[in-house]
Amino acid sequence: MNINRIFLFIVILATFLVSCDVTDNNDDPDIEVPASYEFTRDGNSTVAFSGQTARIQMGDELFLAMLNFDTTTEELLLQMYRNQDEDGGDVNPFSNASLNSSDKSIKSKVAASRDYFSNNATLSSEIKNDFEAWMSGQVDEVFPKRNELAAPGIEGQIVDGTKERYINALGLEYDQMVNKSLIGALMADQMLNNYLSPSVLDEGSNREDNDMGNTVDGSNYTNMEHKWDEAYGYIYGTSENIANPNATIGDDDRFLNKYTGQVSDDEDFSTIKDEIFDAFKLGRAAIVAGNYEVRDEQAAIIQGAISKVIAIRAVYYLQAGKRQIESDQLGSAFHSLSEGYGFIYSLQFTRVPGTNQPYFTHSEVETFIDTLLGDGENGLWDLQTSTLDSLSDQIADRFDFTVAQAATN
Repeated sequence: MNINRIFLFIVILATFLVSCDVTDNNDDPDIEVPASYEFTRDGNSTVAFSGQTARIQMGDELFLAMLNFDTTTEELLLQMYRNQDEDGGDVNPFSNASLNSSDKSIKSKVAASRDYFSNNATLSSEIKNDFEAWMSGQVDEVFPKRNELAAPGIEGQIVDGTKERYINALGLEYDQMVNKSLIGALMADQMLNNYLSPSVLDEGSNREDNDMGNTVDGSNYTNMEHKWDEAYGYIYGTSENIANPNATIGDDDRFLNKYTGQVSDDEDFSTIKDEIFDAFKLGRAAIVAGNYEVRDEQAAIIQGAISKVIAIRAVYYLQAGKRQIESDQLGSAFHSLSEGYGFIYSLQFTRVPGTNQPYFTHSEVETFIDTLLGDGENGLWDLQTSTLDSLSDQIADRFDFTVAQAATN
């Protein structure tokens, strides 16, 4: 039995045990699960996640700015990422004034989870710097060549029907790399490896305070309630209806919400959006009831499902790129594979339920990316479709889905 098969057996066993426990506890009379994500104390809502909403909105403006050739500068992109200038002063990079006045930033929460990065500042810094390098590359490499035709080893524009794509010398779109990589490095990492972790939920006197109903000064929620809600905000923070977000899931942002919705549109994975939402809801109700065993079971369900969404989209875009290469649609292929690059990058922030480990380590992800770009000196221009099949197989083998299931939508 190879290592991938052993790994899959462990994952399936962990998921089975979690599922059994959750089924047994769904009827706990002490846990009152509301029909929607609405929780109150003394008649007032206890749900709040403004910081997550702000970072999603910052990410949206950053992505759009990366293709604004007329006004975007390298300095502007870096300010959007940092929400401060190089000397730590105030800046106003966003069109949304509330974001400019916010003390939040994207960079501060990239690769910043308690469980994965509190003891690995070197890797955290490396990942944060990857995003800055991609932003700088967009302005320094791609912008000057936007009206010139791209070719192997040469940055520029590649036309796909009536759509222009703007790529670097290896065929990659920096804007797509930033967009899709943030899904892992920001949204998933903070959700799965920080706010849903017992190391954060149970920090200090959180359990005692939650049991006693002691709220955070000036707020209506306990610290534990708030941490859980902050995890919720990274997928539903800009939803049209935050209490019933699945009615519009897929349409509310261009990050984790969008791709959870897209995965749920596939009949093979149609229940995943409800699995995630129901686990968030039951876990939050369990916190109110002081049932921390059920809380942790629901956290494990979310960790597994969100990780699966990322893996499914990685395989989907690798296979889409394969089909487009075979049809000689290079513009479309490079676009799909740039998205695939971001989802592969995001795999290092996933989490195997019941463990403190990602489905793929940073080193494994680096190997995947080297493989994706390694069939020749010109990166995607030299890519062989057999390489895409091999990468797809390796990713799917760690999960309970097939390449064929993930490849269609």
